[in-house]
Amino acid sequence: MKHIMEIFTLLETLEDMLDKSRGIPFSSKCIVNREDILDIVKEIRLKLPDELKQAKWIKEERQRILVEAQNEADDIIKEAENRIISMIDEHEITKKAYEKKVEIIETANEMSREIKSGTEEYADSVLAGIEVALEDALKVIKNNRKELK
Repeated sequence: MKHIMEIFTLLETLEDMLDKSRGIPFSSKCIVNREDILDIVKEIRLKLPDELKQAKWIKEERQRILVEAQNEADDIIKEAENRIISMIDEHEITKKAYEKKVEIIETANEMSREIKSGTEEYADSVLAGIEVALEDALKVIKNNRKELK
């Protein structure tokens, strides 16, 4: 408490110095002895309670921690964004591969249907030709047998 009273006394001294200082005409400024003012400010600073000094340190430390935490949060967000982009890219690749697979399967199935249809038509055509040839051969055989009888 003693230091606080001394601080008030120093502040009053500072006020008195400013009140008694010579003013600059046509302005609200005044001329003071810089060293006297700085000495009083230094004394005030020395007499400040340790709690205020600790509070200042805590405030500065808090600010440093907040900046560090924000930087870490920014890094985490950036890493998450990169992972999301990578996952999206992978998803797009997977999606395109799936679409290509479906397209290939559909094309293969269509080709299979066309080949099957073509094969059936060809087989039917060949069998029809054989049937006609066999019928002709059968007629020849029947005629030959009739002639033999």
